[in-house]
Parts: sequence; C-alpha cells; structure tokens
Amino acid sequence: MADARAADFGLVGRVSVKGGEESFSSGVQWRHTERGDEILLLSPLGQTLAQIQHRPEGVYLTTAEQESYYAADVESLTDQVLGWRLPLTGLQYWVQSVNSPATASAIDLDMDGRVMAIRQDGWEIHYSGYPQVLPVQATQARTTHPRLLTLKRNGLQIKLVIDDWYAGTR
Repeated sequence: MADARAADFGLVGRVSVKGGEESFSSGVQWRHTERGDEILLLSPLGQTLAQIQHRPEGVYLTTAEQESYYAADVESLTDQVLGWRLPLTGLQYWVQSVNSPATASAIDLDMDGRVMAIRQDGWEIHYSGYPQVLPVQATQARTTHPRLLTLKRNGLQIKLVIDDWYAGTR
C-alpha cells in the first residue's frame, strides 16, 4: 500500500506534552509537504530546541546542542531523544480535522458537521476552539481548522495550540 500523504500545509503554534511525571512545552513551527516534514520546537525566546526533518529515507533530529540523531520513523526517534512519541504519521491528517486513510478510525461530529474527536491507532484526538463561522461563511466551515487539539494515548497527553495556519507551501 502506498503511503498516503496529507495536503501540504504549514502551521505556527505551541505544544505541551505531559506523560507520567515528565512535561515539556515549546513553540512549534511545522511545514508539511509531499516531500516530507520540517518541525522546529522553539523556546519562549524563539531559539530552536530541536529540529525534526522527516524525509523518505528517514528522520533526522538535531538538538540545540547540535547533537544529531537518525531513525527510520519519527515516533521511535522522538521517544528516544525527547522522551515522548510524536505521532507524525497520523498527526499530518489530524491537524486538518481528518483521519488518516491508512488505518481504521472512528469520528465524532458536532451538529455543524465539524470534527469533535477522532480515535485512531490507539490515539484519542479531541478538537476544540474552532473559529466562529458566520452564516455567510457556512460553505467554508468544513475547511476551518481547529485552534486546539488534545491527543491522548497510554498516559501521554499532547496539546497543540495552532496560532497561524496556511495551506500549501510558502
């Protein structure tokens, strides 16, 4: 089966991660294209804490100390280096309020047809903070992206606040 890819996008926001007694928070800049992903985790002052580059040949992670790591998949690499699993395979779809076509899922919609939750690959993804849609904009409501995603799995919680979103590549 070919690897299905989500539409190209970029986003700027904030991420917080809690698992057990560990926690982490940072700014995030993510650019996703059909060629791969580049994710920057940033300090409050905008300094790069980690850079994740996902390419067809594998995943590279570079820390602020310029230490470089490589793995075949992002989940195992982020677990090894950061101490938590970044579910990039699904997340590239979930941030766009859609399920990954690669595996089975369950989706909950609200009365306006917006995605409120997706359950896929052992993850529960909850959506909130959709922008207010005026009646004139109702036809665009399905393409509106959520402001807040909360992902939960096996005691790990990842919150992603999206401050700015753009479709395509810049």
